[in-house]
Amino acid sequence: MKTRITELLGIKHPIIQGGMAWVAEHHLAAAVSNAGGLGLIGGANAPGEVVRKEIRLARELTDKPFGVNVMLLSPYAEEVADVVVEEGIRIITTGAGSPEKYMERWKEAGIMVIPVVASVALAKRMERCGAAAVVAEGCESGGHIGELTTMTLVPQVADAVEIPVIAAGGIADGRGLAAAIMLGAAAVQIGTRFVVADESIASDAYKDRIVKARDIDSQVTGRSHGHPIRQLRNQMSREYLKKEQEGASFEELEYMTLGALRKAVVEGDVVNGTLMAGQIAGLIDKRESCQDIVDDIMAGAGKLLSGSQFCI
Repeated sequence: MKTRITELLGIKHPIIQGGMAWVAEHHLAAAVSNAGGLGLIGGANAPGEVVRKEIRLARELTDKPFGVNVMLLSPYAEEVADVVVEEGIRIITTGAGSPEKYMERWKEAGIMVIPVVASVALAKRMERCGAAAVVAEGCESGGHIGELTTMTLVPQVADAVEIPVIAAGGIADGRGLAAAIMLGAAAVQIGTRFVVADESIASDAYKDRIVKARDIDSQVTGRSHGHPIRQLRNQMSREYLKKEQEGASFEELEYMTLGALRKAVVEGDVVNGTLMAGQIAGLIDKRESCQDIVDDIMAGAGKLLSGSQFCI
């Protein structure tokens, strides 16, 4: 399936793996790239030298294109901004803010910058700044979210900008890819389904919670202080919401979640950790390799987009 994104990034399939903190490291990124998609190393809050090591380890596992996700609120964002240039990375996505201060430096280095956006206004702004594409991420996604749904955001962004649009949020199979293409996207970004991939280093407990999740098992915390996060329900999220409703300060709430994502991903603490996952978790019912995930998505989308399963 050739699209503007596959041609732009030099990949076989229009599937991009989300740059998830603690999950998106070199094993997963390389496996997705080897499967024909675009793997991403999640910079998250890691220091620049940690990201550099991840890049070099990924290159030992794949000769296919892969990228880095730069989390702009990270205290190490400046370091990582330099590292991606020094290591010759050609594709980066950005989240948690605007990458404008780095755009000139990155573009001079030949880097294609693909910001994640949650509104038409930000998509237009990123296009003016020289973004190669944008990821239009709906509120169905796991982790930090905006307000608009993928169904409403993607077509509005696609109509508003000339650069390619990548759809994200609530997508995990061929139906999601086909729907995104019909809405005007040229690719999809997928996170939650890749968390349970065989090559993902996420703990077995975390993977099991996603596989066993029901459609109603995700909830959003942090709306009161303007930093909403979607995750699976557990004791920690219930306690957080209770304190939030009682008017706890931002500082108190932040202290509750300090290191909570690592607890879930690395330590397997699904009671006190933050189980970031999208609403699509209820659709995911098994673990499999990145190759099998990509093949399944492409086969499902191919049947639908060819019209062989079209019905009224």
